[in-house]
Amino acid sequence: MGKNISGIQQVGIGVSDFKKSWKWYREKLGMDIRIFEEKAVAEYMLHYTEGKVRNRYAALAINMEGGGGFEIWQHLDFAPRVSAFDVKLGDTGIFICKMKCRDIRRAWEGHKKMDVNLLGPVTNDPQDHPHYYLTDPYNNIFEVVEESDCFIEQKSLNGGVAGVVVGVSDIDKSMGVYSDILQYTEVIYDKTGVFEDFNGLPGGNEKYRRVLLKHKLRKGPFSKLYGPTQIELVQSLDRQSKAIFMNRIWGEPGFIHLCFDVSGLKDIKEECAIKGFPFTVDSGDHFDMGTAAGNFAYISDPDGTPIEFVETHKVPIFEKLGIYLHLEKRDPLKSFPSWIIKALRFSRVKD
Repeated sequence: MGKNISGIQQVGIGVSDFKKSWKWYREKLGMDIRIFEEKAVAEYMLHYTEGKVRNRYAALAINMEGGGGFEIWQHLDFAPRVSAFDVKLGDTGIFICKMKCRDIRRAWEGHKKMDVNLLGPVTNDPQDHPHYYLTDPYNNIFEVVEESDCFIEQKSLNGGVAGVVVGVSDIDKSMGVYSDILQYTEVIYDKTGVFEDFNGLPGGNEKYRRVLLKHKLRKGPFSKLYGPTQIELVQSLDRQSKAIFMNRIWGEPGFIHLCFDVSGLKDIKEECAIKGFPFTVDSGDHFDMGTAAGNFAYISDPDGTPIEFVETHKVPIFEKLGIYLHLEKRDPLKSFPSWIIKALRFSRVKD
C-alpha cells in the first residue's frame, strides 16, 4: 500500500469538564460536527498514562469550513490537574493550536463581539501574513490564521485546525520527525530573535528560534476537507524549557497530541522504527471508536510530544439510518467526492 498522510485529522484537547468545554468550542470556534462521542477505556495508552488503564469520555468534532478537528478528551477516574507552573513559549509540547479563517478582520471583530479573550490585535508573522491569538476559558491558546482554502463557506468565523505551534528543545533534532516523517518539507521561514507578534503570549518578550513548515499537496479520502496545514517549531534561547505535561499524564488539560489521517500504517511503523522513533502505542489491526472504526498508533517526538497516526476504516454519515463510509477497500490516494463529505453536516450538534 505504501505510506500516505492525508492531513491533520485532529488535535487532542484534554479538558476537566467535557460538556462545558465542547459547548464553548461549538459556539466560539464552530466545532459542531460530531464524528464520534463515547465513554470508553484508554487501554492502549499505557506509555502515556503511567502504565495504568484509564477511563475517559471523548468526542471528535470538526468544522465544515475545513481543516482538522478536535478530539475533546476528559479523564473519568480522577480530577484532571492543570500545570503547576506557568507554561511559556518554547516549553516542550503543543503550545498553540492554529485555526484557519477566510477573513482575518471579520474573524477578529467577531471574536471580539463574542467577548472571547483576545491576546492582542491582528499582527503579521515573519512571512508578513496576518494572524491573532486568543484563549479559551481554560488557558489554551489558539492562533487564527488567514487561509483561502475552504471546504464549505458557513456563518462560523473560522474553520478547523490549520496546524500547531510546538515547543521543542532542539529544532534541528525535531526536524527528523516534523519534516522527514510527517513530510512538512517546505521551510517558509527560519528566524531567530525577539518577535513583535509574540508580544501578547506568555514569555513572548524573550528570544526564540522559530521555524514555519508546510507540506506539499496531500492526497487521500478526506484531503479536500483537511486542506493545507502548517507546523511551527519554537525553541527558547533565553532559558531552559520545561515539559508542558511535567508531572502530569496524557489526557489532562492542554493540547495532548497531534493526529494525522494516514494509510499504510504498517509501512509507517517500519519507517519510524528505522529512523529512531518506534511506535509507543499500537492498537493492532482494528479498533472501534464509538460509531467510527480504524486502527491507530503513536510515536513521540524527541521531547516526548505524542503524535498519533489513524488509519480510518469506517465513518458515520447518517448514523441513525446506519449509513457509513467504508474506506478499507478504497484507493487510499483517492478523495471522496465533495458531496459525500458534505453529508457530514447532518451530524451537526445544536444547543
